[in-house]
Amino acid sequence: MVAIPIEDLAPRTEDEVREHLKSGKLVEGLRHMSPQYLQGIRRILTVSADTELVSAPSYLRAAQHAPALNNFGSAMSIVQDELAHAHIGYRLLGDLGVDMDWLIYERPAAEFKYPYAFDVPLDSWTELVCANALYDQAGYVLLSDVHESSTFGPWKRALAKVDKEETFHLRHGRTWLKKLVKDPAEKAKVQAAVDWMFILTLEWFGLPDARKRHGIQLEYGFKGKSNDELRQAWMAAVVPFMEDLGIAVPAHYDAGSERYVIDCPFPAAFDAEAKRWLLDDGPVGWDEVLLRWKARGPMNEAYVEKLQRGYRTTSFRRSAGDAGRADERSEARA
Repeated sequence: MVAIPIEDLAPRTEDEVREHLKSGKLVEGLRHMSPQYLQGIRRILTVSADTELVSAPSYLRAAQHAPALNNFGSAMSIVQDELAHAHIGYRLLGDLGVDMDWLIYERPAAEFKYPYAFDVPLDSWTELVCANALYDQAGYVLLSDVHESSTFGPWKRALAKVDKEETFHLRHGRTWLKKLVKDPAEKAKVQAAVDWMFILTLEWFGLPDARKRHGIQLEYGFKGKSNDELRQAWMAAVVPFMEDLGIAVPAHYDAGSERYVIDCPFPAAFDAEAKRWLLDDGPVGWDEVLLRWKARGPMNEAYVEKLQRGYRTTSFRRSAGDAGRADERSEARA
């Protein structure tokens, strides 16, 4: 029951992997991987699967405020999609030697790897549809990049389905926002939600390129664009849309540099309980942001508990002996 060493799971050398990719071939499984490739694809798959999984209780919380039953049904369809997308990622991780029971149902909440934005509660229908327009746009940008660039064949093929379903989530959010802003009172609620959610989504793409090295990620095709390039792609989709709605966002397109420019201190300190950015205090260092991310936010434990509760209270739960042996399989954890 002891985990197989990662070197035995992934038998190729780094040179062999690079030659395989250079010839235009996809990586189809462990037999084509080196330990470094395996560690990298596990990492990005875990972040993707965790993000999809935790979005489900986040969206479910807000769906209770749906204005009508058919609107609730649309929200539930999105929740079902997110769970299905998470299943794809976890199933692939299982094929890559990861202990899926531990990963999904036994891992401590603080060890889940998803954007901090989902740790802040969505408390209204307006916030839900704003999340569809902002968060799902971020997910679409990221996964479209992976779909186009990924050298891991099983995930590349699976993302064809995910890509189509994410467009429904985006359309749902954008259609609702176009409707809501026609009413001045509802437009004010949209503006209030965007005020805190826009900057959280800017954080979604991670550290700036000057702080993060992308060599292996780009070389091995885990992604095609750097963090800053992905952030630019997201703003290119979101900023013009918000401008058309008459919703103010702290970013604009600079024709001289042909780039979107962030117009507020970034990164900045965030009061998660009040859903408020402390912009008057000026920018903070990325080290402070990393500490906030690591500490997780107010909904982290509640959401993970909701997801893991059924496993703990049914016959599917591991026996005590199995749970102990699972601890010995730490090598197989992503």
